Amino acid sequence: MTRLSPLDVLSLGLVGIRTRAMRAALSALGISIGIATVIVVTGIPASSQRALADELAKLGTNMLQAAPRDPDQHALPEESVAMVARIGPVTQVSAVANLHITARRSDAVDETDGSGLTVLAGRPDLLPVLDATVAHGAWLTPATEPFPTVVLGAVAATRLGITGITIGGRAPQIMIGDRFFTVVGILAPIRNSPDLDRSVLVGWPAARTYLDFDGHPTVLYVEVREDAVEAVRGVLPATINPEAPGEVQVTRPSDALTAKRAADSTFSSLFLGLAAVALLVGGIGVANTMVVSVLERRAEIGLRRALGASRGQIRGQFITESTVLAGLGGLAGVLFGVLATIGYATYQAWPIVIPASSVAAGLGGALVIGVLAGLYPSVRAARMAPTAALAGS
Repeated sequence: MTRLSPLDVLSLGLVGIRTRAMRAALSALGISIGIATVIVVTGIPASSQRALADELAKLGTNMLQAAPRDPDQHALPEESVAMVARIGPVTQVSAVANLHITARRSDAVDETDGSGLTVLAGRPDLLPVLDATVAHGAWLTPATEPFPTVVLGAVAATRLGITGITIGGRAPQIMIGDRFFTVVGILAPIRNSPDLDRSVLVGWPAARTYLDFDGHPTVLYVEVREDAVEAVRGVLPATINPEAPGEVQVTRPSDALTAKRAADSTFSSLFLGLAAVALLVGGIGVANTMVVSVLERRAEIGLRRALGASRGQIRGQFITESTVLAGLGGLAGVLFGVLATIGYATYQAWPIVIPASSVAAGLGGALVIGVLAGLYPSVRAARMAPTAALAGS
């Protein structure tokens, strides 16, 4: 009996694919659709999940706010911002302070008419913590915050009748208390802190100089690593006010964080279920094709057995054919699935996310399916007696 090298086995396995190219293509198409489904049902939801996570992150899923329970009776320590910044999982921290004073469009407006606006002292690092942006003008800087300058929230600007700031032109002014302040900027709406849209923000040093500010913050905005939100929330009161932690109130993590985690879990379950179905369908298709191939090629099998081919060589031929067929389908399926995912994610303006594990699972799964799908047909072919196989042809 002649031993066959791996290249000889591969060459024999390719005979059926070359001689029945159309059937091989249709069979590979079946497995490619299954593998493409695996890529699509993981890539598209993963892209959607990333887009959802990005949107939820903008809502402040990792943001905590700390404030005194009774602002009239207790104030946060002046050094509280620096103390909170030392907590390991805290990535950014800033603060504002309510100055309890009225802002007006001009001195002709009644002093008691504050238009429902709040005058706050703000720190230069406030915008990055809140993921806020400036719509017109500029934010307070070390060069402008010591002087009587202000930045208006989106709603505050509308109520004060200030629609924009012309670069190089005369900047508008408003009254805070009995002093004019120059408006240097207008903020875009802040998604995760809409209460600040109704605020008039003064630099921390200017508030001390012109508005009798005592330096005690009213609200701390704390950005935390998402996996440590609950842990940081537990230690914030004692960190901010060690002498009276019970007087510090910390907001619970945003409901958006709960929604984000639920979405993560839901999408993971969906991935597994759809991928399993797709692989099962593809495997059945290849197995069915190989069974039909064995039945149609009895004469070939009988002739090879009569010429001395062993049962092991017959098994190897059909398992190789099944594996190559599934492998080609797997490559085509991965390519099609990747292109479909990129196209759909681009159309939806989502980030393109194609899990590497899905690509590896697609290729590896196709090869495993090829072996399993060819196992029974190859055994059946090997068990055929040469005379029976030739007679059945």
